[in-house]
Amino acid sequence: RSVYDDQPNAHQRFMEKLDACIRNHDREIEKMCNFHHQGFVDAITELLKVRADAEKLKVQVTDTNRRLQDAGKEVIAQTEEIIQCRVQQRNITTVVEKLQLCLPVLEMYSKLKEQMNVKRYYSALKTMEQLENLYLPRVSQYRFCQVMIENLPKLREEIKEISMSDLKDFLESIRKHSDRIGETAMKQAQQQKTFSTALQKQHNVNYGWNMHLGRSRILETKNEITLKRTFEDDDEHEEEVLTAQDLVDFSPVYRCLHIYSVLGDGEIFENYYRKQRRKQARLVLQPQSSMYETVEGYRRYFSQIVGFFVVEDHILHVTQGLVTRTYTDELWNMALSKIIAVLRTHSSYCSDPDLVLELKNLIVVFADTLQGYGFPVNRLFDLLFEIRDQYNETLLKKWSGLFRDIFEADNYSPIPVANEEEYKIVISKFPFQDPELDKQSFPKKLPMSQSVPQIYIQVKEFIYASLKFSESLHRSSTEIDDMLRKSTNLLLTRTLSSCLQNLIKKPHIGLTELVQIIINTTHLEQACKYLEDFISNITNISQVTVHTARLYGLSTFKDARHAAEGEIYTKLNQKIDEFIQIADYDWTMSESDGRASGYLMDLINFLRSTFQVFTHLPGKVAQTACMSACQHLSTSLMQMLLDSELKQISMGAIQQFNLDVIQCELFASSEPVPGFQGDTLQLAFIDLRQLLDLFMVWDWSTYLADYGQATSKYLRVSPGTALTLLEKMKDSSKKNNIFAQFRKNDRDKQKLIETVVKQLRSLVNGMSQHT
Repeated sequence: RSVYDDQPNAHQRFMEKLDACIRNHDREIEKMCNFHHQGFVDAITELLKVRADAEKLKVQVTDTNRRLQDAGKEVIAQTEEIIQCRVQQRNITTVVEKLQLCLPVLEMYSKLKEQMNVKRYYSALKTMEQLENLYLPRVSQYRFCQVMIENLPKLREEIKEISMSDLKDFLESIRKHSDRIGETAMKQAQQQKTFSTALQKQHNVNYGWNMHLGRSRILETKNEITLKRTFEDDDEHEEEVLTAQDLVDFSPVYRCLHIYSVLGDGEIFENYYRKQRRKQARLVLQPQSSMYETVEGYRRYFSQIVGFFVVEDHILHVTQGLVTRTYTDELWNMALSKIIAVLRTHSSYCSDPDLVLELKNLIVVFADTLQGYGFPVNRLFDLLFEIRDQYNETLLKKWSGLFRDIFEADNYSPIPVANEEEYKIVISKFPFQDPELDKQSFPKKLPMSQSVPQIYIQVKEFIYASLKFSESLHRSSTEIDDMLRKSTNLLLTRTLSSCLQNLIKKPHIGLTELVQIIINTTHLEQACKYLEDFISNITNISQVTVHTARLYGLSTFKDARHAAEGEIYTKLNQKIDEFIQIADYDWTMSESDGRASGYLMDLINFLRSTFQVFTHLPGKVAQTACMSACQHLSTSLMQMLLDSELKQISMGAIQQFNLDVIQCELFASSEPVPGFQGDTLQLAFIDLRQLLDLFMVWDWSTYLADYGQATSKYLRVSPGTALTLLEKMKDSSKKNNIFAQFRKNDRDKQKLIETVVKQLRSLVNGMSQHT
């Protein structure tokens, strides 16, 4: 440390000391070498002695090494061979182990390819799953495994596309075969129903109209639809079982469902399937434009719908979740609303009752078939009641034509029967009983005309036709009986009544025909009770034990009779008017011809012959007709006298007119129709009689004196009527008696007329003021 101090000459002194130290050590080394030098020389001498021996030893060692190397060459060669074999053995073992891992993978992949080739896609997906989860992870380090892993998703997509293509083909196929499936199912339901009915009758089972026939659904243990077609013989029953696969292969649906389920896309598949089936349902439910023209159009329509829902029901029972009961119920409710709307619209175009009846039978089979598969069909049976009303309307229209044809063909004459056989033929058609007629000998005539039994038969045929629609509607006998009676009432009160009213109003129907129509309606009215019994017999409903609607068609025949009677009165009056129109009076004649006018005698003869025909009419009708005719004749004669266009009437014309009225009174007193009491019929001419007596007797003093009294001889002569006729006579006296003022009697008569005219005018004015 002092070397580095700042003392002067410190470095020099250090160096000097160091040299002194070195010289000391050199002297010590020299002393030591000197001390060991002799030993070193001795060792060198000994080493030189050993050198020769070492050379000999080296030669020996070299020779020995040479000989050892020559001997070990074979051992080394053998050892290398052994090492090589051991390496190869180890490699072979490793290869075997690796091949044992890879071979199952390759086998599974080969199996996958084969399954793809034979279209066993579900098995292929299972194989893929095993490859991915079990085999490929063991050998994932190899490149061929990576290629496999990359190909598997592509294969899955390929399987999805192929299965979806198969599903589309299936949907197209099921659409084509739906009608055949539905037709087979409907046949099975109908045959089963027929068989059940026959079986019940065979065992004497009480078969009511409201019985619901049992419908069973036949499902195999493998969840396959079984559609039965039954062939019935007299002694045996053979069944041919048709599965759904006989008509349609459902495997694409199962396969596609399983594939999508395995791939985790089950919900996507379900949504796609349901969407496509909804579209097909709408197409199936869409009716053809000409469907309502033939029953085959409706049959195809129903078959397609049944086929559609049979397939859906099959899918419901053989798959889990693809189709649910909620989905099918929703689809059915939508379809049912559409079906009802279609049937309600298209059935309204049906004017043929036979077509409507066939449509009803189709709807019943359609409803029974679908009800057998668990679908509610009450709304269809409610629709049938609407169609039943329409069916009745078509029946009424058809029977209206039949009634018109019967009335057109009738001769409106009593039915002649020549012998007992003909009589029984008529009685078998119409319930006619008349003990008085039975006593008469053949040949004889029945009171009604030929249209009566024909109408009666047609009413029964209508009841049968109406009953056909009521069958299989699942209604009780009481309800069916009530429906039949209501339909029959409509037939009588509307259709037959309208035909009768139109018949009565026809111009070619004369008085004789009208009389026969009245007689016919009387017998038809009496036959209504037999129609009630007829309905009770075919429905097995007793009118005593059960309250049933009555046939109120009686009013139809009463109304028809009243209309016919009114038409008789009208035609009689028209005939009287025709005779009155040909009357040719000389109102200025000086004296009468001494006999009644020709037109009036013809009129009276016509009335006599007409009232003879009325002998078959009920008494009141004939009496009313006779009274109406006499009153109309009296009124017409009175109007003839008081006609405003008739300005002058002579006393001779009054006398001639009086002769005609006398003939009318004689006709009334001759009792042309029996049953009048006293001079009731003659009273129809009392107004004319009193008026003519007043002028014939010229009894004005009595008339004026007794006017207004109940005991007046001329009570039915009003002042206005007397004044009108008197003024006509006054004008006639002035014109025909120019020189009447030169004859005192004529002048007195003229003054009397003027005086009476004034008094009558005052009476008329007094009546008008009082009024």
